[in-house]
Amino acid sequence: MKRVWHAIAEFWRTTDRWLLLFWLFASGISMVFLLGIYQAGMMSFSKLASQGIAIFLGLVAALILANIDYNTLLKLWKLYMPCCLLLVLLTFTALGVEEGGNRAWLAIRLAGRSFSLQPSEFLKISFITTFALHLNKVGEHLNQPFHVLLLCLHGGAHVLLIHLQDSGTAIIFLVIFTAMIFFAGLAWKYIAAAAVAAMAGLPILWFFIMTDNQKMRFLVLFNPELDPDTIFQQVRSAAALSTGGMQGTGIFSGNHVSVPKVYNDFIFSFIGESGGFMACIGIIALLMAIAFKILYDSSTAKDNVGRLICVGVFAMLIGQTFINLGMCIGLLPVIGVTLPLFSAGGSSVLALYCGLGLVLSVYKHSHTGLFSKGEEYK
Repeated sequence: MKRVWHAIAEFWRTTDRWLLLFWLFASGISMVFLLGIYQAGMMSFSKLASQGIAIFLGLVAALILANIDYNTLLKLWKLYMPCCLLLVLLTFTALGVEEGGNRAWLAIRLAGRSFSLQPSEFLKISFITTFALHLNKVGEHLNQPFHVLLLCLHGGAHVLLIHLQDSGTAIIFLVIFTAMIFFAGLAWKYIAAAAVAAMAGLPILWFFIMTDNQKMRFLVLFNPELDPDTIFQQVRSAAALSTGGMQGTGIFSGNHVSVPKVYNDFIFSFIGESGGFMACIGIIALLMAIAFKILYDSSTAKDNVGRLICVGVFAMLIGQTFINLGMCIGLLPVIGVTLPLFSAGGSSVLALYCGLGLVLSVYKHSHTGLFSKGEEYK
């Protein structure tokens, strides 16, 4: 027992305590709000229990990853990256399950219980590590056209694959790719060229790639009368947010505006209704504190690949946060992006905790002198 307590004390001494505490605090608050949603009859007990189990398993995974030198984890990319890709590809087969119009889940049955798994969530973590390795390998040759092309193919392949099943998640991959390659030192000439190409490609995207349903999700933001059904969820979200006022109606008041999937993509509307404007500001501040603590940890990493891992996790968290908030307040179309650490969703929670584990590993092994700065990756 003495050894166990010594190991715990040693971990606490060497880990990023503030990041871990902020993260756990967010998960705890999430469970309180989800309990209120369950009490109001807007989600099942199984979903509530699954969230609690996912948080526990995620924490275990994060602590394990935190205690493994991330250099070792990166060397194992040939094992976990093909597994993640295979799971994503299986969603295109008969094993895939459609939810919310996206065929992005796998039906899993374990110990007599059925649950769904969203492989793209874990592919995010795999992409962050493999893209960090790619950028690190390119190093000072990043801005050579050939390497820029290969890096774009690396990121573009992931974005395109996920776009075929879930456009919202594909956008998060694009955010991660953009942030990591920017922080790696991409020249402004390429950034300017990409911006011009994006602007020129918008008409092609609108007229030849986007479906009528995807176009309508944008159009109703300017004219809700075009399709009341498409914007119904956001209308109910706005009603819930406006009901909350400054201090909210109470998490367990039992009288809440009904918002479809409020426990998932639109949990922020419940937070605003039950906790009011002050709770909304508090939740946003907490998420920003977590995100920028990760970004700060990137600046203290002892090597480039560790820095890029932190940047990737930061981009994933900040991208999902702003897109989800935009959806809930009607500034962005509904594209199925969850609010990190707060929305119910086992796959999302587990993936986020794996991201936390990677950041904690970078922090621990950048502050205890346990890694070799000149180590090569293969």
